[in-house]
Amino acid sequence: MSAINETTSQRLTLGMLVDRYGWELVPDFARDVTVTSLANDVESVTPGALYMPGMRIDKGRLALAVRRGAYAVMLPTSMRNAIDDPQVPVLFADPSPRRVGELAASIAGRPSESIAVFAIAGSDVDRVREDVDVLAQFLHMLGNPVGTVCDGDSQSLERFLDLSYPVDVFAMQRVFSVCVEDGAAAIILALNSRTIAAGALESVGIDVLGYDDAGDHVDEMIAHVAEQYGCTLDANTHLAQRDAETDAMAEQSDFGDGVPTRALSLAIAMTLAAGVRKTNIRNALRVSKELR
Repeated sequence: MSAINETTSQRLTLGMLVDRYGWELVPDFARDVTVTSLANDVESVTPGALYMPGMRIDKGRLALAVRRGAYAVMLPTSMRNAIDDPQVPVLFADPSPRRVGELAASIAGRPSESIAVFAIAGSDVDRVREDVDVLAQFLHMLGNPVGTVCDGDSQSLERFLDLSYPVDVFAMQRVFSVCVEDGAAAIILALNSRTIAAGALESVGIDVLGYDDAGDHVDEMIAHVAEQYGCTLDANTHLAQRDAETDAMAEQSDFGDGVPTRALSLAIAMTLAAGVRKTNIRNALRVSKELR
């Protein structure tokens, strides 16, 4: 559970949300109320927040959100007759995960559009973690500062990110913002249920998607990833898998002790898919070997 703050100069008013999504506002004259953050649990509410619990709540929790400074609350439409004196404006709505993702991305300033997004999926959680680590090392060697999101070991450049897992949609947008602010050129996501919650990547486009063991089931893998996490996989998404050539490049290199050839091969494939020239990759691998 988490919150995300507004990082753009655009005002986000309750009236704008009503006009954009057709949600019901009570009272209607509160259209000019401006919210500066979104929160999906009471502990994350700060002054100016729109509190969005995503479920029915009791009056005590609502009152606590108000005391913590919530400017407005979004409640399910099923609670229309359950709240008589909310003390703050209420939006009654049942937003889809896509709508929530759009709202979170909008208030964050759409940071994922300012950074290259790499994602790695696979059936083995430990291998995906390994793949993320090796890809981060490889991109760094090529001169790209990176951020990573992986269960228990997420970073923005060299800074550890204290996250609750699986990362939800609000926290995910906050991570993108932090990485952009820190100057990261790319972010690498471990696509597994331990790391990223269902729907947490709504309104996020994936630039390069790598899969270590998809085999001939690439279409099934793409459909699963899109449905599970809500990310956008379209014509701008490059798919990457190991092949004989990347395996050979990895085997001929000396990238480091304990670095699996398989993981390095996938990192090479994903880097090629991102548009890095093969010559540059070979040169980087050769320099790495000479330095050891």
